[in-house]
Amino acid sequence: MSRIAYAKLTRFLRARLTPGGELGLHLTAGVILLVIAVAVFRDIAEAVTDNDDIALLDQHIAQWFNTHAFEPLTTILFGFTHLHGIVGMSIAACLLGVWFWYRHKPYWLLALATAVPGGMVLNVLLKHIYERTRPSFDEPLLTLATYSFPSGHTSGATLFYGVLASYLVTTSPSWRVRGAAMAGATLMVLLVAFSRVYLGAHFLSDVLAAMAGAAGWLAVCITSVSTLRRRRAARKDE
Repeated sequence: MSRIAYAKLTRFLRARLTPGGELGLHLTAGVILLVIAVAVFRDIAEAVTDNDDIALLDQHIAQWFNTHAFEPLTTILFGFTHLHGIVGMSIAACLLGVWFWYRHKPYWLLALATAVPGGMVLNVLLKHIYERTRPSFDEPLLTLATYSFPSGHTSGATLFYGVLASYLVTTSPSWRVRGAAMAGATLMVLLVAFSRVYLGAHFLSDVLAAMAGAAGWLAVCITSVSTLRRRRAARKDE
């Protein structure tokens, strides 16, 4: 490699890994997350459509939870999953949006407005593309007529808590707050995913694909809004 080519490559890599700038580290991280999320979703979707080993595992896990369901856990998870339905997540997103508006965070408000509604529309489209039926049991805990893949509840939770955690991580100077935000968001998403599988509303692959797909869409929204904010800030400084 010539010195000129090496110098150009070095400048390019330095620009991609610099925390500041319009096309710096945030863009690199966003693209990497998007690529990983799309790859994971694609692999799960292909395994499901090809009726691979994961389909058999799905059936075993779904049947096990249906057989071993017990109170009061069932009632608790029913309440928890209903809180993360369309109405509950819409109210939560609106409240977070009001908070962003009150705190004068227009870019975070934009990220929320694109991530959650847009991600849920994408989820509905994917459901109609794959048209996977829900788990079926002799004595179901929950009966739904809509498609199963990917999980809408899990997608919504991933998007909402993902935006909230991203905001706290990027705005808080405390590493404890950042760690707590990431851990709390992850725990909430996993609990929603678990509740859907436990109640028989979804297969395991449904919730895993939902998390991957929502993470990819979240990366697109937050990275795009962050790039827009940095670009406008750079123009103001010119």
